[in-house]
Amino acid sequence: MTKRTNADDVLLDCRNIVKSYNGPMVLLGVDFSMKRGEIHALVGENGAGKSTLIKIITGVEPRNSGTIAFDGKEITHDHSKNAAQDLGIAVIYQELSLIHGMTVAQNIFLTKEPKVPGLPLIDIKKMNEKAQALIDKYRFPLKATDYIEKLSIGQRQTVEILKALSGNASLMIMDEPTSSLTATEAALLFEIILKLKADGISVLYISHRMEEVYRLSDRVTVLRDGKKVAVLEKEQIHPAEIIRLMIGRNLSANELGHSMVKKETEPVLEVEGLESEGEFSGITFTLRKGEILGFGGLVGSGRTEVVRAIYGIDRLDGGTIRFLGKPYKPSVKNAIAGGFGFIPEERRLQGIMAPITILGNIGLTNLDTLSRFGFLGGKRELVMAMDGIKLLNIKPAHPDIPVGNLSGGNQQKVVLAKWLIRNLKLLIIDEPTVGIDIGAKDEIYENIERLAREGVSVILVSSDLPELTRLADRIIVLRKGRIVKEFTEGVVTEEMVLRASSGLEEGGAK
Repeated sequence: MTKRTNADDVLLDCRNIVKSYNGPMVLLGVDFSMKRGEIHALVGENGAGKSTLIKIITGVEPRNSGTIAFDGKEITHDHSKNAAQDLGIAVIYQELSLIHGMTVAQNIFLTKEPKVPGLPLIDIKKMNEKAQALIDKYRFPLKATDYIEKLSIGQRQTVEILKALSGNASLMIMDEPTSSLTATEAALLFEIILKLKADGISVLYISHRMEEVYRLSDRVTVLRDGKKVAVLEKEQIHPAEIIRLMIGRNLSANELGHSMVKKETEPVLEVEGLESEGEFSGITFTLRKGEILGFGGLVGSGRTEVVRAIYGIDRLDGGTIRFLGKPYKPSVKNAIAGGFGFIPEERRLQGIMAPITILGNIGLTNLDTLSRFGFLGGKRELVMAMDGIKLLNIKPAHPDIPVGNLSGGNQQKVVLAKWLIRNLKLLIIDEPTVGIDIGAKDEIYENIERLAREGVSVILVSSDLPELTRLADRIIVLRKGRIVKEFTEGVVTEEMVLRASSGLEEGGAK
């Protein structure tokens, strides 16, 4: 139910928005509006149309039909990214766009640097002063002269917010802003969002974390299959109701988690005394056939560094590895040849080639099985791509669509599909569901569990504690590059893992 509002309160008004990509309909007559100075959450499963609606609002993609008005003025069909910025529409994506080697101030005022009067020179002093004044106004933990590469992910995100504020943004769109943040950094971001609201800036908040939506939102718009299904006012916002509207069904019983049971199958990966100077040391564990071994720990604990070194991406300074009973020298070539897959945390940078189609992305990882005498078989490649699309329920189910045009969840499904159609023996998955909605998570979880049932061993690195405790047969917790706890059986709660990750409960197995 939607309350009637005064037209003067409306900052953004989208009516009957329709969008298709060469046939597949993505948005079907969507209405969406935002008030001045409100925090409005946009939620929906991956493929529901959220990303496409945002791209249309920000001028990245054109709409097929429908009208958009901003601040009382109609936006024409030739709306562009620059035009949106000029209107005061800013967007902060999951993948930040800052330039390393430059300072905070340089990034904030890039292309709009203050000049020395009468000279074609940048007034560095004035630029730093303007940046610091903006930082001080919002009490951000930064200095104008800090270099971007020296900042944490949370601090870099605040720089993106400052860039938007320097352009006098009246609408700030945040796409999964806490996906890579620690709990402390997320809490700081929430404070910033509330300050923006107090200054009359509207915030469009996109997140799959229902507790954040519940905590922050004044209103919530729910999309499903390209249609608006509900607009919830503050008193109507409840996580369970949002989830029901998003997925159109009740969650599976597996969402409640499971009791860990120790596997007694044969070893697949035996790791002893692994060490990488400055990253981790003393890493010893055994992974068994059909086991899902979870790696927990806070950001910076060394989880990703360990699995990258095991796979052969990063260096090892010591220790031994045995794979399928034989000594194993880590290298990407050896890993792929041995049936050893790796799905990285940074899917857009390391997991996909965004301009290439679904067919091309799946084919690239499987050239060894697709090529015959140095030639690529087009029919075999298409069959493999369609198998991957069907297996992971990728939407839209068209192999010729560029992966960069897909939602985040469907991009992640493409990354998974590349490996799941191979004859795997071991799969490492680093943060499999960052930025993915609940319905898509359930599908990915079912595929991971299916792999384990079929005898594939899985190493799962995740910051999502409900995910970790639901999927893992065993959990190893890292802190400061060392194993501090191992949970092997019984029901393990999120609190238990968090206490171990935070150093509140170090020591033997549970």
